[in-house]
Formats: sequence, structure tokens, C-alpha cells
Amino acid sequence: MTPATATEQQARSLLSAQAVRARAEQMLAIGLRGDLTHFTVDLDRMDAVADAVLAVTRRSYPTLNVPFHARWRHFVRDGVDRWADIADTVAWPDRAARARAEFDLAIVSVLLDAGAGAVWRYRDAVTGADVGRSEGLALASLDMFANGAFSSDAQNPFRVDADVLAQLPLDRLQTGFQVTDHNPLLGLEGRADLLRRLGRHLLDRSDVFALNDRPRPGGLFDHLAAKAVGGVIAAPVILAAVLSELGPIWPSRLALAGVPLGDCWRHPAITADDATAGLVPLHKLSQWLSYSLIEPLQRAGFDVTDIDGLTGLAEYRNGGLFVDLGVLRLRDAADAERSHAVDSLLVVEWRALTVALLDRIAERVRAKLGRNSQELPLASVLEGGTWAAGRAAAFERRSDGASPLKVISDGTVF
Repeated sequence: MTPATATEQQARSLLSAQAVRARAEQMLAIGLRGDLTHFTVDLDRMDAVADAVLAVTRRSYPTLNVPFHARWRHFVRDGVDRWADIADTVAWPDRAARARAEFDLAIVSVLLDAGAGAVWRYRDAVTGADVGRSEGLALASLDMFANGAFSSDAQNPFRVDADVLAQLPLDRLQTGFQVTDHNPLLGLEGRADLLRRLGRHLLDRSDVFALNDRPRPGGLFDHLAAKAVGGVIAAPVILAAVLSELGPIWPSRLALAGVPLGDCWRHPAITADDATAGLVPLHKLSQWLSYSLIEPLQRAGFDVTDIDGLTGLAEYRNGGLFVDLGVLRLRDAADAERSHAVDSLLVVEWRALTVALLDRIAERVRAKLGRNSQELPLASVLEGGTWAAGRAAAFERRSDGASPLKVISDGTVF
């Protein structure tokens, strides 16, 4: 084995949920020793966080039958599942055809789901309501998809074609998201560029994304189906495919031995005995997408296992929960007023600590309910759950519900 090959293998080891969890645990251990630059950690506050998570979970899901945290939840408005209402009326040739369409929708919708900012709203044509943040982005992307905004076939709007994405004009997203000078959306150009990158990549990799159709994001369904063993697919296999096959679409960040590392950042306190020392993988959007691909695979007849093999999501609602409820405390209170780059040590610490703390909150919530990880997987704790509790805590403390920490987003991380 040549040194270059060894380094490349080390780089690829960071493209996994196992690496995210291991580095997050290392960050928490450093924090518990009191050796982090920006945060202290107070685990005595964790019971209060678990109680807050349980309270919102019981309100949203009184029977405690909690679905997975996935994009599909955001397509439900006032108890009506907008996507199911559409999909159930379509004469799909088979279950795989529906799954490809659902992969198309989930992938594009998740890639468009970075933070919208506190100002932007989407006017829902069905209810007339103005919907912001992730829910508004979801409805906008669903409406664009259902109206054929990403399809090259006028007779079949429910698809996303690579050639359409590759040439996607900015004004199509601007119109779809109802963006105006008075209704600005953070990172609009970054979102459009990400979809164009996706389109070009799909065209380049027809061996993955065009096994049974023209190049489309939904081709990833066929790629994953081929990896199933006896109809079984482990959730970490989904993430591995997402990171491997979609990794090249991300804007240039860190790379190691020519391997793009995606949502991965530097922190000098993180140790390793190889070339990955100082690197902190988080893969937030890729894991959010992986969670969102589980249900289409299940509907297509596959058994998805090891769902807790994925990690919690390192984003501002989950992370904000721990800051607002006092588990994480800034060493310098003035940092709450400053804006921080995504690659800053403060943000890297915050996000990694969030991942490790979410595992511990899941354990406490299960203990309080007498459930195990099969009955209440981490994906359900997130949905029940930590994300909603983080939002509730934010609105209790700030009228606009903003994150307790200000992060400069390019539309492709948060």
C-alpha cells in the first residue's frame, strides 16, 4: 500500500456516521475537562433538557408513536400530508417508480433546506398562510416539484432531470421561493449553484444515476436497491452512498488526498494518529437527507435497519437547545452578539458538542419513557423532540425565534 493510498483511505473514513460520532465524543470529552476554547459544558442541566424534549413530544405526539425526523414531516400542514395526497393519485408503474420520484423530491428539497433567515416567508396557496423557515422552504420546494419546475417532460412533472438542474436559472428559484426585496431569502445564489452542481454531477455519473432512467437524483434509489442484501439496507449504507455519490456537488472546502470531505472542519484539539488529526466531520445535510430517504425505501419494500447508526444533526435548533437551556455556556458572553463563520472554532465546537449531547438526551428520554432504541430511535427523538424543543426555547427567549448564536451561512450548511 502506497502512502497516498493510505491517506486516501483515512480521508474516506471521515465520510461516515461512525466518524461523526467518534469525533463528537472526543469534543465532548475535551469540553468536560474544561479545555475547549469557547464553551463550558454543564451536564447537570441535561435533565431539564430531557424534560423539555418530552413536553413538546407529548404535545405533538400524545400516543408517543413518533415518526422519523425527515423532510416528509414538513410536507404535512394542518394534518394534511400534501405529498401523500399527490402521490396517491398518480398511477405509478411500480413501487420503484414512486420511490425514484420521492428520492427526486427529497434530495432537491433537502438541498434547498439551509437556513432561510428570520424574515423570509412563503405564501401557501392552499391555506393563504405565510410560512417561514424549514416548513416554508419545504412547501415551496414541493410546489415547484409538483408543478414540474425540475422536469424536462411536460407530461410527467413529478421528476427531477439532471439537464434541467444543470441549467437552472436563478429566477426560477427566486419565483418559486417568492423572493423579493421585501422577502429576502438567505443564500439564494448558493442554493441555485448547489442544484446546478448536482445536475452536472448526475450527468457525469450516469453509471450511478441513470441505471433505469435518464440521469436524475432518483437514480440513487436504484443504486441503493442494488446494495440491499435479502431486502435489507442499513441506514449507514444510505449515508455512505449519499456522501460518496453526492459528495462532489458541495462547494470546495476541505479535501484530503483529493477526497472532498464535505461538511468537515478543522479544530486543533481533535487528535488522531493519522492524517485525519484535527478534522471534525459533521455531515448535517447529508444525514438529514439520509433520514429522509428511509421512508421511500420502506414504501418500496425494503427493511431499513440500524437507524441509530446515524447521528443527531449538528444544526442550530438542536444546538440552540443546549445553549438556551444552559448545558453549553459561552466563555465569552459577547460571542452571543458576534457573527461567526461556519469554519470558526466556536461553531465547530458547538456543532460537534451538539451531536454528542443528542445521544445522551436520547438515552435520558428513553429512560424516562421506559423505551429502548428500537422502540424510540434517535431519529424519533429528534422529531419528537429536540428540534421542536430547540425552536420553542428560541421563541421563549427571542421574539423572532432566532438562534442564540449568529452563524454566517452560505446556504449549504445550516
